[in-house]
Amino acid sequence: MGTGSPDDDKRLAARLGGLDHAHLQALADMAQGFAASLDIDETLRTAVVESMRYLDAEAGSIFILDETGEVLECRASAGPVSITGMRLTADKGVVGRAMQEGVPQMIRDVSSDPAFNRSVDADTGFQTRSILCAPLAVRGHTLGALELINKRGADGLFAESDRLFLIALASAAAMAIHNARMAIQLVEQERVRKELEVAREIQRSLLPPDPAPNAPIHGLNIPARSVSGDLYLFFPVGELLFFAVGDVAGKGVHAALFMAKVSSLLRAMAKLEREPGRLLARVNDEIRETATRGMFVTLVAGLYDPATDWVRFANAGHEPPLYRAPSGRFQRFPALAPPLGILSGLKFAEQELALEGGGLYVFTDGITEGRTAKTRRLTAEGFKARIECLSELPPAQRIKALVEPLVKVEGALHDDITLLLVEGPG
Repeated sequence: MGTGSPDDDKRLAARLGGLDHAHLQALADMAQGFAASLDIDETLRTAVVESMRYLDAEAGSIFILDETGEVLECRASAGPVSITGMRLTADKGVVGRAMQEGVPQMIRDVSSDPAFNRSVDADTGFQTRSILCAPLAVRGHTLGALELINKRGADGLFAESDRLFLIALASAAAMAIHNARMAIQLVEQERVRKELEVAREIQRSLLPPDPAPNAPIHGLNIPARSVSGDLYLFFPVGELLFFAVGDVAGKGVHAALFMAKVSSLLRAMAKLEREPGRLLARVNDEIRETATRGMFVTLVAGLYDPATDWVRFANAGHEPPLYRAPSGRFQRFPALAPPLGILSGLKFAEQELALEGGGLYVFTDGITEGRTAKTRRLTAEGFKARIECLSELPPAQRIKALVEPLVKVEGALHDDITLLLVEGPG
C-alpha cells in the first residue's frame, strides 16, 4: 500500500482490525492493483469502480482538491450518470464536511442531513438516498474524498462494516494517488535535469576555448546554477582581439537564453564594427526591439591591440573594470552609460588604456558580492587584495586562484562568477 508516517500505519492497522478475511483479501487485491499503475487518472477510476463493486453501491466518485485548496473537482465517477469534471466548493456538502473534519461520513438518510447538496440530484436526475464518504489523506495532508452513493439491497443503507472497509480503501487509494503524483514529479524533474544539461552544454560551446598559456586574454565562468546568465567572449578581429564580459539581469533558464542571444549578437556584429562604443549602441538597439519581460544586460566590450599593448573599451552599466599596473597601482573604470536593453538610441563613450605590462580585470558582481565565508563578502577591496597577493602567478593560473575562495564556500554560489583578464607580455 506504499509507505506513510508511523501514525498513518497505526491508524490503518486499527481500522483493518475490524474487517473480516474477505474484506482484507479484497483490500489487498485492490491495493496491489493500485500499485501496478502510476497513472493518476487510472488509479482514480480503479478506486471508484472497485469500491462500488466490493461495497455494492449504485454510484461512486472521487473528488480531488485543486491547486488553490479551495475547490474540489470530480476526477472520476461511475454509475447511472457521470459527474466527472464537476467542481464544488471545498467546505460545502457531505464531501466538504468529510474533508474539513477529517473523518468519514455515513449518511443513512440524506433528506435529514442539511449538508447534503440537492442541486446535484436536480441537475442529473439521479436520486441519492444514502452516502458513504471517506477523506483521502496522506501524512496529515488531505487530497480529496472518495464517495459512494446508495447501497444496493433491501434497505439501501450502508453498514458499519462498509464504513470500515471504505476507510481502509481510502487510505490505500490516497497513498496510491500520492505515489503517482510523486512519480510524475520525479519524471518531470528528470526531464528538466536533462534539458538543463543540454542547455549547459550549448552554453559551454558559446564560451571561448582555453587559450595557450602565453595568450594575452584568459577567462572563466562558473555558474551558480545549472546554467549561467553571465557571458565572456574573446576572439580575433583582424590584427586585434575582441573581448566582452556581460551579466544578464536575473537567473535561471530565461537569463541563460538571453545571454546566448547577446553572445550571438556580439559575435556577429563585432566582426563588422571595430569601435566598441558604436558596437554597444547597435547591440543595444537590437536588444531593445526584441527584449521581453524587461530583460537587460550589463556589458563591457573592447578591443586589445597586441602590437601596442593598448585597450579600448566601452562600459554599459557594468562593474568597473580594474587595472593593475606593474607598480601595484590600481585604477577603476566606472560605467559611463546604462545597461543594454533599457533605452534605445543611446551612445556609449569609449575609454582607452595603455596596459604597459599590467593587467585589466573585467568581472561580474558574482566576484565582489561572493562570499568567502557564510557571512563575509569578498568586496571590491578584497578582490584588489587578492590580485596583489597573486600577481606573480601566470595569468591562466591567476584567474583560477582569484576565485578559489568563492568556489569553495559551502553550499550554492551567491551568483554566477565570470572573470576575464587582458594582460600582454610584461
